[in-house]
Amino acid sequence: MDTTSGIDIVDIALRLGAAVVAGMLIGLNRDIADKPIGMRTLGLVCLGAAIVSVSTIHFRGLADHPDALSRVVQGVIQGIMAGIGFIGAGVILRDQKAQTVKGLTTAATVWVTAALGIACGLAAWEIVGLSLALAVFLLVGVAWIEEVYAKAPRGK
Repeated sequence: MDTTSGIDIVDIALRLGAAVVAGMLIGLNRDIADKPIGMRTLGLVCLGAAIVSVSTIHFRGLADHPDALSRVVQGVIQGIMAGIGFIGAGVILRDQKAQTVKGLTTAATVWVTAALGIACGLAAWEIVGLSLALAVFLLVGVAWIEEVYAKAPRGK
C-alpha cells in the first residue's frame, strides 16, 4: 500500500475486481442451473461485501489504531453476514402441501459469495482461492454426484 496517500488504487481495483470475478463464477453455476440468482446478482453481492470491507480498512485514522480497526472490521463482517441473509431468504420457497423446500442452495451461494467478497476486500488471497475452488466443487462436482446417486437403482 502507498503510505503517502494511504490508498493504492491498483490494490483496491484488484480486490474489487477479484470479488466481481468470484461472484460471477459462482453465479455462472446458478445461471446454468436456471436458478433465480445468477452472475450479475452474485457478482454484485460479492462486490458489495468487498466494497464495505475495503472501505472499512481504508478509513482514514483507523489504520493507526489497530484495536479500533479490529473492532470495526469485526462489526462490518457481522453486519454483512447477517444482513445478506435477507437476500438469501428471498429465494427460499416452501411448499407446505408437498412438504418441500427449494432454493436453499441458492441462498447458501448468496451467503458464501458475501463471505468471498469480504475475503477479497481484506486481500486474503489464499482463502479466496481455496474457498472459491471448494464452492465450485460443491456446486458442480457434488451436483454431478447427487445426479448419479439419484439415477442409481435401489435395492429393496
